Amino acid sequence: MPVIELHNIVKTYNQDKENAFTALHGVNVSVERGEFVSIMGVSGSGKSTLMNIIGCLDRPTTGEYKFDGDVIQDKSNAELVKIRRHKIGFIFQSFNLLPRYTALANVELPLIYQGVTLSARHKRAQEVLEQVGLSQKTRSKPSMLSGGEQQRVAIARALITKPSIILADEPTGNLDSASGQQIMNILRGLNNKGATIILVTHDPAVAKQTKRTISIQDGRIVKT
Repeated sequence: MPVIELHNIVKTYNQDKENAFTALHGVNVSVERGEFVSIMGVSGSGKSTLMNIIGCLDRPTTGEYKFDGDVIQDKSNAELVKIRRHKIGFIFQSFNLLPRYTALANVELPLIYQGVTLSARHKRAQEVLEQVGLSQKTRSKPSMLSGGEQQRVAIARALITKPSIILADEPTGNLDSASGQQIMNILRGLNNKGATIILVTHDPAVAKQTKRTISIQDGRIVKT
């Protein structure tokens, strides 16, 4: 069974107003467990709206979205928060690290929200930081890390809850080419170990490194 199923998804903003705008038009997407998929499109194509729906950050206007077999649009806001905390690992272009926290503390944050004990949080955070090659940087704050290292901390934070999917929004967008390639190598390595990854990008060179590309234009899927 696919981990992500979107059927006839429509998203309209300001639906009842004169300036109503439809960002997605009848989108159908399916992602199998263990896939590494990119969603590619230029700015304004609808890829960010699609990412927000997949990540349970927004709801479709019409259509059906199933995540891990559950119909998402029937969920309460509290249930969506629980899904995001437990089942989705987010990686953002801007890293979204807390500047006053160490790498270890930043990585631990999702487990704090889950009520995991301090010792268990430390152990798991150290494991995932080692997994991304940062075992020697656990006490470093973001200002002491390069852009590529900060993104690796963000990847470790996304991994710590052992999510059903990793959703990466332009993960190389703020990095130089060498650091960006290092991040892509890490993501490919995670996928080779079974992680399901959905990567949103505008860059064809990045999309080519995934196993399948879904192209979106003007809110419609134009090629898979």
